[in-house]
Amino acid sequence: MLAIISVGVSLLAALVYIGIIKTLLVSVVLGVLYTLKYHKRWCYIAIKTAPRDLRALYCYIKILLITRKFMRKDYTVPDIFHEIVVKHPKKPCFLLQDEVWTFEEVEEFSLRVSAVLKLKGVKKGDIVGLLVNNSPQMPALWLGNARLGGITPLINTNQRGNTLIHSISIAKCNVLIFSDEYLSVIQDISSQLDPKLKLLKFTHRPLNKNPVEVNGSGDGIEDLTDLLERTPPAPWTLADANGFQGRLLYIFTSGTTGLPKAAVISNSRFVFMACGLHNFRLNSSDVVYCPLPLYHTAGGVVSVGQALIFGCTVVLKTKFSASQYFPDCVKYKATAAHYIGEMCRYVLATPPSPADRNHRVRLIYGNGLRPQIWTEFVNRFNIQYVTEFYGATEGNANIANSDGTPGAIGFISRIFPAVYPIAIIKVDQETGEPIRDSRGLCQLAQPNEPGVFIGKISPNNPTREFLGYVDRSASDKKVVRDVFTHGDSAFISGDILVADEFGYLYFRDRTGDTFRWRGENVSTSEVEAAISNVANHRDAVVYGVMVPNTEGRAGMCGIVDTDGTLDLDKLAKDLSNDLPPYARPIFLRVMTSLDMTGTFKMKKTDLQKEGFDPSKAKGDKLYYLDMKQCKYLPLQEDEYNKIIDGRIRI
Repeated sequence: MLAIISVGVSLLAALVYIGIIKTLLVSVVLGVLYTLKYHKRWCYIAIKTAPRDLRALYCYIKILLITRKFMRKDYTVPDIFHEIVVKHPKKPCFLLQDEVWTFEEVEEFSLRVSAVLKLKGVKKGDIVGLLVNNSPQMPALWLGNARLGGITPLINTNQRGNTLIHSISIAKCNVLIFSDEYLSVIQDISSQLDPKLKLLKFTHRPLNKNPVEVNGSGDGIEDLTDLLERTPPAPWTLADANGFQGRLLYIFTSGTTGLPKAAVISNSRFVFMACGLHNFRLNSSDVVYCPLPLYHTAGGVVSVGQALIFGCTVVLKTKFSASQYFPDCVKYKATAAHYIGEMCRYVLATPPSPADRNHRVRLIYGNGLRPQIWTEFVNRFNIQYVTEFYGATEGNANIANSDGTPGAIGFISRIFPAVYPIAIIKVDQETGEPIRDSRGLCQLAQPNEPGVFIGKISPNNPTREFLGYVDRSASDKKVVRDVFTHGDSAFISGDILVADEFGYLYFRDRTGDTFRWRGENVSTSEVEAAISNVANHRDAVVYGVMVPNTEGRAGMCGIVDTDGTLDLDKLAKDLSNDLPPYARPIFLRVMTSLDMTGTFKMKKTDLQKEGFDPSKAKGDKLYYLDMKQCKYLPLQEDEYNKIIDGRIRI
């Protein structure tokens, strides 16, 4: 009897189990059918973007594993570099002109730096500023300081006078190392520097390892190179620093607006930025060509990091040359090359040469390759891969174009967006202020709707932390609170981006650069690109200017004409074909040169302040657009006054 009951219970259980399985299968099938019927587009997008997203997810996991390994060991960059040196001491680390510096030579130089700075009283937490030109010694100088636990501000070598004083002061430097060619620059401001600041002059020359007498400059400034020659290298030890999340460098913003601000770069952030780029088609056997200044993040962290963290050979250049870009790549057998800003446009404007295709470069990477020249550039120079990336020096929102989609600077996953918490939020494009909902929270921008790019802050995650600037008040301005939930926070980039339905991100403009004219938003970067295309890749900068008794801002363009060949009639006609009426520049300022930052961004603040007033044009020629004739006409004092009082309508 019990056996019969047991069999019956088993059969019943089996039937129930089968019923559950059937129910689950039916539910899954119904779910799939429902999704296919009512969310066909999402399914298509998911299938289309899955390879991209999975590849990026794999790279992100690799970054997390690397950072977790170094975090567990609490390594600093000099400690990580030592592991690379042990692996291949004789491999070339840095190349400059005819100089070849092996990994062990770079470390040996940095150990001498550690010894000298220690003798000079530098200790953990001290600030040693660098005003030094591109050279293999430059990274070795800050590596030596980092081994003692010091922090190194990398000062823009173009700075002079009050701007230089500001950078030294805001970083609170205890010591300043400067290249000998800047001796007169330092002497000019020495009376305004803190008397406690120790000054060391660096001379770029091969070290004479035999003891020599120390030569001063006659004004109490010691020669660091002499000291390095007389001082044996310190014995290698792990860095006496604040570990993986401790401060490593201060890197100054470009200074397109206001005085430069010192952004904090920790060891963890240095590793994250170098890893982020490396995992997109770079490997340790690559020879990387870097013609960028090493005092900025692009050259000094992203490219230099390929040597220090991954063991690549990095080719340095004292100064960018468009005509030498690919010939240099041929000379050094480079397999990857770095670009930034307007570099690609300058290289594209050079005459054709055999080097255009005789190089070994398979990958170019950087930020600022304009969509309008992307395809032309890769076709002419036979480039297999482009990794366009985006990220502010001080920010935590770094993205990359992982599949070479022309014009895209990265993407937001449509399948699993929460894995890497970045977003585009709606903002007032003139003020940059977030537009909030009834709950006081930010609103996500819809596909093809412009908004500001943000990155959610997670203090305990090295990939999500926000270190900001040395100046805490400046840092606070880059944080937006109550983003998606009350109490959360995010880094707000200030850059206007737009995402298409597949999640690809495209740069539009910077908040403050976008202006309204005739009731429409005008993107300065889009107008600049259009002008450059029709004007033979000339430098051009666009900005909005106030006109009395007129709503919004009128577009104005500063354009370079070094040889007098700019055809204004053709320019006006071409722009009428390429731009809507509201986006065409109303005013032109024809110049012989245009100020650029160290990262090839065009300065526009002073031009915007001077506006279209001929008395402030400093010898430049001004023109205004006559829409009826579709021509640019000369703008002198009489025309200016007529525009101001409304007799000439624009």
